Amino acid sequence: MSWKITFYAPRAVVQAALIAHEDMFDWDPDIVIAGSEIAEDKPEDWQLEAWLANEPDDAARAALTALFETESGTCAPAMIEEELEDQDWVTLSQQGVEPIHEGPFYVHTPEYPDSDDPALRNFLIPTSQAFGTGQHATTAGCLAMLAHMKAHGAVVRNLADIGTGTGLLAFAGLHLWPGARAIASDIDAVCAPVVVTNAQANGVPLGDGPGKLAMVVAAGMDHPLLQLSAPYDLLIANILAGPLIELAPHFAAAVAPGGHVLLAGLLATQEKAVRAAYARAGLRLAARTVRGDWSILWLRRRPSPRIRATKTGPLPAWSQKW
Repeated sequence: MSWKITFYAPRAVVQAALIAHEDMFDWDPDIVIAGSEIAEDKPEDWQLEAWLANEPDDAARAALTALFETESGTCAPAMIEEELEDQDWVTLSQQGVEPIHEGPFYVHTPEYPDSDDPALRNFLIPTSQAFGTGQHATTAGCLAMLAHMKAHGAVVRNLADIGTGTGLLAFAGLHLWPGARAIASDIDAVCAPVVVTNAQANGVPLGDGPGKLAMVVAAGMDHPLLQLSAPYDLLIANILAGPLIELAPHFAAAVAPGGHVLLAGLLATQEKAVRAAYARAGLRLAARTVRGDWSILWLRRRPSPRIRATKTGPLPAWSQKW
């Protein structure tokens, strides 16, 4: 049996708890948490849910309660515990999801057929233990931003998708830039067979070479193949704000001059801190969009430190809102 703990609180309180969770580097990986609104007609009423493999002990309860600490002390909402039957909660949460259409992409589960629109690239992404079916606002936003980048002249010959989950964003990158070399990685080993299976189901060639995708298991850029394959024209990272900030100098070093970085997984309230970290690493904002509470950022590395920057006006309108 597994267990779930639920806290009900205003959106700002739950979002603050999620941010606190990202900063806890000693967090027990067996405690999985997520925040969400309770109902569409009550956008300010949220819940923070935690799933545990075993009955929660005092240490688990204390760790969850600590997420609600503020400068004035701890004021955690009521803690509701319930015992659950053993099930794959990630898969269950994704069952019955409807297809999405973002830019030239149509993403669906096996319960739905391909789109018959010849202008769309169909991607069959089954529900699985890996994140990234396209339903989450960050993944869908990244698909739209990739199409936006292509439409505005981005040239990609070498790309990396860090924290790939199902492999969907890497697949989308190869569709837009079919001659590129691609490498996908994830810290979770369960993603490797998921990506391979999804690649085969969607006609994405595996291997090393133009138009092919390689898959590795790694934390951040900590893998020889990721390092040897650099520099990248495009680096995608749909993870969390904390790791994005920590990895900023490593991502910047791995991107070619003039190259692109696509970031997601950060709340809009965390955008300022993430953008500051990447500005310090030498990347500037090219465009941004917001999906619900989530920001999606397109950043570019300066072409060369030897080229003197010229004064320019404000970003064009499409780069600020589109």
